[in-house]
Amino acid sequence: MLNFDYRRPESLVEALSLRKEWGGKSSLLMGGTDLFLAIEEEVRRPELLIDLKKIDELSRLEEKDGSVHIGAAVTYSELIRSDLIHDKLPGIWESSRLVASVGIRNSATMVGNICNAVPSAESAAPLMVRGAMIHIASSSGSRTVPAVDFFTGPRRTVVKDDEIVTSISVPLLKGKFGESYVKLGRYRGEDIAQVATAVLVDEKLNFAIAYGAVGPVPMRIPGAEAVLKGKKPTADLLDKAKAEVLSTVTPIADIRASREYRLHMCAVMFEKAIAAAVSRMETGAPAYGARLI
Repeated sequence: MLNFDYRRPESLVEALSLRKEWGGKSSLLMGGTDLFLAIEEEVRRPELLIDLKKIDELSRLEEKDGSVHIGAAVTYSELIRSDLIHDKLPGIWESSRLVASVGIRNSATMVGNICNAVPSAESAAPLMVRGAMIHIASSSGSRTVPAVDFFTGPRRTVVKDDEIVTSISVPLLKGKFGESYVKLGRYRGEDIAQVATAVLVDEKLNFAIAYGAVGPVPMRIPGAEAVLKGKKPTADLLDKAKAEVLSTVTPIADIRASREYRLHMCAVMFEKAIAAAVSRMETGAPAYGARLI
């Protein structure tokens, strides 16, 4: 059995001091849903576990300075219950409902999800299309990184050994917009994504498109966004945009799906996600949370 020290700091300053002292020998505990499994399987072997759940500022969920701020300790269940998230960030609300089971959502956090950095990370694509920013602190200062630049490889991010992700901020949008999140799993329920896509469109028909589980990191698809920019999606434009998607993603074959199946479903899900986002922007339907695939 793996033995480790445990600390539960009551302030961010104290947590950052521990992080500076222990560096890569420490692991951070928020929800713990992925961490405890990694420790049990000895994928991670921390000498110190730093429990962040008593730090009040990490539990804040608020609208401030034109953005919604999601603290590192805010759980998925809290996001789902929040009227602020439902009304202002409907794509993030929609994707949060598809994370694992109720029991997992009661503990798991969005910050933990992106810091775990698996290619299928549930929240990555919805955050990318909204232009989210990741706020990172250390004893020597703080920095902010766009969500699109946060992931550097499978289970790797820009976060350094002496740093802690404190929050995510998501800019609020003015005017009409529509979002969609489409997740493909082997079954409806707790399965992780075989393919996931998020789309955002505003009233000027500016599109943001992102995918997860089809490359080493979640990714935006700028080529497809450029094809559709400022235009009503037609069959011809959708075909051109799909070609950009398929030339950008790099899916692998694994126990959950073949490469060929993932490529096929990238195209299928692209059309469904675009159609839902545009329809929501124009008419408000289908309702957020409705099954799209």
